Amino acid sequence: MDYLELTDYYQKLENTAKRLEKTYLVSELLKKTPEKDLTVIMHLLRGSVFPDWDERKTGIAERLIIKAINVATGISADNIEQEWKKKGDLGNVAEKLAGKKSQATLFQKTLTVQKVFDNIRKLAEMEGQGTVDRKMQLLAELLSQSTTLEARYIVRTALGDLRIGLGDGSLRDAIAWAYLIDPHYDSGSITPDNREAYNKVIESVQTAYNNCNDFATVAIAAKKNTLEKVSLILGQPVKVMLAPKAKNIADGFERVGKPAQIEYKYDGFRVVIHKAERISIFTRRLENVTKQFPEVVEALKNVKGDNYIIDCEAVGFDKKTGKYLPFQHISQRIRRKYGIDELSKTMPVELNVFDVLYYNGKSYLNEPFEKRRVLLEKIIKSEQKKIVLAAHIVTDDEKKADAFYKQSLKAGNEGIMMKNLQGIYKPGSRVGFMVKVKPVMETLDLVITGAEWGEGKRSGWLTSFTLSCMGEDGYLDIGKVGTGIKELESEEGVTFEELTNLLKPLIKEEKGKTVKVKPKIVVSINYEEIQKSPTYGSGYALRFPRVVAIRPDLNPEEVASVQEIDEFYTGQKK
Repeated sequence: MDYLELTDYYQKLENTAKRLEKTYLVSELLKKTPEKDLTVIMHLLRGSVFPDWDERKTGIAERLIIKAINVATGISADNIEQEWKKKGDLGNVAEKLAGKKSQATLFQKTLTVQKVFDNIRKLAEMEGQGTVDRKMQLLAELLSQSTTLEARYIVRTALGDLRIGLGDGSLRDAIAWAYLIDPHYDSGSITPDNREAYNKVIESVQTAYNNCNDFATVAIAAKKNTLEKVSLILGQPVKVMLAPKAKNIADGFERVGKPAQIEYKYDGFRVVIHKAERISIFTRRLENVTKQFPEVVEALKNVKGDNYIIDCEAVGFDKKTGKYLPFQHISQRIRRKYGIDELSKTMPVELNVFDVLYYNGKSYLNEPFEKRRVLLEKIIKSEQKKIVLAAHIVTDDEKKADAFYKQSLKAGNEGIMMKNLQGIYKPGSRVGFMVKVKPVMETLDLVITGAEWGEGKRSGWLTSFTLSCMGEDGYLDIGKVGTGIKELESEEGVTFEELTNLLKPLIKEEKGKTVKVKPKIVVSINYEEIQKSPTYGSGYALRFPRVVAIRPDLNPEEVASVQEIDEFYTGQKK
């Protein structure tokens, strides 16, 4: 397929804000995509050349893009930078300047999606002396052969910021529309013949994606009508099953049934651990953090089995008292690349295991929870402060559940989990098979989507951070925060300098003192109250928000949804 045909769809997607129209456009593109190009198209639609879980990155900075545009067009770097300041988007700059190339490429070839994909993918594989120049030449080669529209999206793809507003929900539905159902799309609405059957098909696509985290694999399976064969893959991260919040223990029993298993809800970070030829430890963000936790790898010798996938919570503890520590005390371990052995001694974690997804060649996703728990008890040899089974009781008695809840809080935990004994495991879903019960005031996990450069003693730092929650098909702002952040490294907690260093590489647009950033950095926020607000896209605002911790373990797509915030708003009024 010619790349120009794909960019025509990019432009149509960028020019509409209607979710159903985006879904329809992608479904029409998929219908005409040859099977040999399907993997490439699915990755490029997400503005990437790798699945989310792949550790390889293109490693392209704006300065390198400027050099590539300079080589491809003959226009000076200074003029390119001036255009960038005006437009705030290097993709738009490349589009404008591509029409002013000083000389056309002799015998210019038509760009294909495969050619663009291959060149950008090679950027991540280059290393050694002269890497920067070779990366620049690969990009310049594409830009010199591109049309103006192609130049816009080549640059955006290389930077990982496609800007077409295509969410996972639209991509999922488009796969179903293209290959599995005809929902009769017309003028921004859909009229499925059978709503129940329609929802079942959409759920089957979502389930396949949750199992493999790769829309390319899902699209190919849907085209071949083999979605049911898409299952867990050892060594490839899987999204964890999530729990909605129950109002209280009585509400929890109402949702999960009686009797229920009740477990400690630990204040650590979720990890899913794979054992195949080697051990792999993945966070909820699908990041491989195996090297950061050598003591966990050592503790896993207490797990029997040739291969497995287990779901756990890594919890920090005080070596002197043995008491559990809040997440923020150990959050730095996830990002740390150096001094790991020392950190594992001064900031150790205990692995609390509470579920098994796969064991010795068999998937346990569809097995009842009580059977999965029995298996865990057989294969794990508990060793305090190294690896243990999550503390639990099984009961139908609210008084016993409440006593266990108070016991958990006293031990320094967040609350309790309540689980349906017959529940299956649904990766990536918030389902009624389990719920969490926590104190009334709950922190919100939100993603930073913007900030402002500070003044005076905060000059050089980003401040006043824009917070966003998850909408139906993208992020919606819910307020700004500037408190709870420290100025000095000697002070305990998150610092302005730390946040600035994390966000600077993610800046995608800058106007005056205001910047927009890619939604990558998740923070936990305390607040006094949720209020209705016409100012922000979510329709809500937080009163007196305060940063509690950076959450490098959380996937930006897992931040609080606008539906959850609506529930919290309603709950606080009651």
